[in-house]
Amino acid sequence: MNASVTARRLPIISLQDVRFSYEGGIEALKGVSLSVARGENVAVVGGNGSGKTTLAKHLNGLLKPSSGRVLVGGEDSSKTSVAMLARTVGYVFQNPDYQLFCTSVEEEVRFGPKNMGFGRDDESALAERALKLMDISHLREQSPVSLSLGDRRKIAIASVLATSPIVLILDEPTTGLDSVESAQLMATLDVLRSEGMTVVLITHDMRLVAQHMDRVVVMSEGSVALDAGVEEAFSDPDRLRRCKLLAPPITVLAQRLQAQGVLPKGAATPLQLVELVARVRGERQ
Repeated sequence: MNASVTARRLPIISLQDVRFSYEGGIEALKGVSLSVARGENVAVVGGNGSGKTTLAKHLNGLLKPSSGRVLVGGEDSSKTSVAMLARTVGYVFQNPDYQLFCTSVEEEVRFGPKNMGFGRDDESALAERALKLMDISHLREQSPVSLSLGDRRKIAIASVLATSPIVLILDEPTTGLDSVESAQLMATLDVLRSEGMTVVLITHDMRLVAQHMDRVVVMSEGSVALDAGVEEAFSDPDRLRRCKLLAPPITVLAQRLQAQGVLPKGAATPLQLVELVARVRGERQ
C-alpha cells in the first residue's frame, strides 16, 4: 500500500473506553471507544443531552476523561496541555463569542499563528488564506463585536483555520448563518477535506450530514449508539427516532420511493438519489 495512503488511514484521534462525569455525578460519557483517521469527514449527532459536545471537547483536551484514554496524534490528552494539542486539533465553539477578544478581525485571525510561533511571513500567509476562505477579507479592519452573529461565527472559524490544524472540530457551525452562508461554509469544508484536513462536525442538521459527510457517529445517553457510513446510518428511521433524530427529507423521500418499488434500494443522500434516478431512467429507455 502507498505510504501516503497508509498515513491517511492511521488514527489521528483515538478514544479508549472513555468515561466522563461532571461535578454532581452526572455521567456524560459511558465507555466511549472510537477512532478518527486522518482525512476523515465525521459527523457527531444526537439529541440534546446525548453527550456529543462533551465527546467533542475530549478530542482536543478541553475536557479530560474521568477514566479511559484519549490519544491525539499519539499523545495522551491527560498528560498534554490544551495549547500543545491545539497544534493538532482546532476547535470552533458553538458560541463564537467564547473565542473572540481582539479589537479587529485581522488581529483576531492573526492571533493564533502568532501565538504558536509561526514566522511573520507564515503568519501573514495563513491569516490571509483563512480570511479569504471564510470570505471576510473586507471585514479585516472592523471590530468583531460590532458584527452580526453570522460574521462572528466566520471570524471564529477563520481564527482556527489560520493555525493550520490537522483536525478541525466545529460545534454547530451553521447556527446564525443563512442558507447561502451555510452552503458556502460546507463548500469550504469540502475543499479543506480534499486537501487532507480531518473534519469533525457536531450538528443537529441531518441535511448537512447527508450532503457533505461520509461517516456518522450517533450519540445517545452518553454512549455511541451507531458508528457507520451515511447510507447505513439513515437506513433505519426507527433507530434514529429512538436516538431523538430524524432522517433528512431527501432520505425519507428515497426510502418511500424504494418501499413503493419505484426505485431500488441504495440511496440515502441527494447525490445517490440523483444517480439512482438517472440509472433507472436509463434502464427504462
